[in-house]
Amino acid sequence: MKGIASAALKNLSRPDLIERRAFLNGAWVARDEKHEVVDPANGERLTDVAACSFEDVEAAVEAAKGAFSNWRDKLPAERGQILRIWGKLMRDNAQDLATIMTAEQGKPLAESLGEISYAANFLDWFAAEGERAYGETIPSHLPGSRLSVHMQPLGVTVAITPWNFPSAMITRKAGAALTAGCTMIVKPAPETPLSALALAKLAQEAGIPAGVFQVITGDAAPLARRLLEHADVRAFSFTGSTEVGRILLTQSAATIKKASLELGGHAPFILFDDADLSKAVAGCIAAKFATSGQDCLAANRIYVQRGLYDRFVHRFAEAASELTVGHGLNPGSDIGPMTRASVAEKCRHQIAQALSAGARLVCGGQDSPLGGNFVTPTVLADVTDDMLIAREETFGPVAAIFPFDDEQEVLVRANATEMGLAAYVYTNDLARAMRLADRLEYGMVAVNTPKFTGAPIPFGGWKQSGLGREGSRHGLSEYLEAKYVCFGNLAA
Repeated sequence: MKGIASAALKNLSRPDLIERRAFLNGAWVARDEKHEVVDPANGERLTDVAACSFEDVEAAVEAAKGAFSNWRDKLPAERGQILRIWGKLMRDNAQDLATIMTAEQGKPLAESLGEISYAANFLDWFAAEGERAYGETIPSHLPGSRLSVHMQPLGVTVAITPWNFPSAMITRKAGAALTAGCTMIVKPAPETPLSALALAKLAQEAGIPAGVFQVITGDAAPLARRLLEHADVRAFSFTGSTEVGRILLTQSAATIKKASLELGGHAPFILFDDADLSKAVAGCIAAKFATSGQDCLAANRIYVQRGLYDRFVHRFAEAASELTVGHGLNPGSDIGPMTRASVAEKCRHQIAQALSAGARLVCGGQDSPLGGNFVTPTVLADVTDDMLIAREETFGPVAAIFPFDDEQEVLVRANATEMGLAAYVYTNDLARAMRLADRLEYGMVAVNTPKFTGAPIPFGGWKQSGLGREGSRHGLSEYLEAKYVCFGNLAA
């Protein structure tokens, strides 16, 4: 397994997509101080990237501020055309972009290819939606006056993006911001800067002007804080943990920034006796183990009604046992390494605590023979609500299954969390599905399907799973301000 990622990166069709410099004001900037990028599968050093300074933050904000007026004044169709070219370049270079992503993030190559397509779709979708940023006319309550509302871009914006979806979370934010007429500075996760820099190279080739889209690399916490405290930054978007989201919101409070936060998940997967067992097993495998379980949408609490419970546990464990663990660049790998060692350790800790408290190990549980950041897909049955895995998001390939008796009981248990991002329901009872869709305290509910995301949908959560929405027309509005205009004395 040693050297798989580094060898793959040396054989890219476009080796120039491996960029080690930050992208500031249309220029590639090297720095003496470096940040190491490693293959999470084996800890091998892949390369170093520039570690930016506070001075770089100041320069980036100044460049974004200077570029804003010209970018804002372009016609929406002109901005959209540039975004479409960027998306086409992503598709043209999908294999290389996916290889880079798998090398630094760890997910199986097939999933990385899927993410590149998903990411490019946001650019196409927002390119069109930018031409529909409509305002409104208000019937006047003042004699001789005409009242209207104009939607105008905010100005300089910031995106702080995660390591689990290092390309899609950039385009979902930048597609909306840029089509609205804003400029954007991206601070990618330290684990996955290469994906962000490769996108910046393609953005430059697409014709995005200097200062409109920039990428700052280096230590996340101090750079993010500097960006969020800057008075000229008008809005920010963050995808990551609820804990970090609270910190960033506090740091932005002094300058009253508009915030879009997509935070923790802890999703319930609720399976009723009347559901199709085969479809439910396949759906739950997809909902639990995509991105090796490192997904805010991952099914974290699997509630199964007692009439189907034993059969589901058996069939689900069989399917989980068939998943192949390996380097993401190995053909046939279903589960890659955890991107961070701390995530692997959290999985092991939750397994140990659940077993000590009475949970039943159905499959997995042991350390992977590959060692390091690899976690064997694990299924725990007879889990109870007081166990740690019931109270904390896992973010790894560990499935916790809980029995339940009736609809009202499971509804209360599913809602008993500070999180409220996504929930899954499997039932053939339409009335029950509609009741739960209404009463589950989550921003997104998927009924009889594990797949529901995409550019047209308003992605986001309730409670402490976030603020605002990404994707859809609602995602565009995160980067627009409403300006009311009153024209008086028109009767004269």
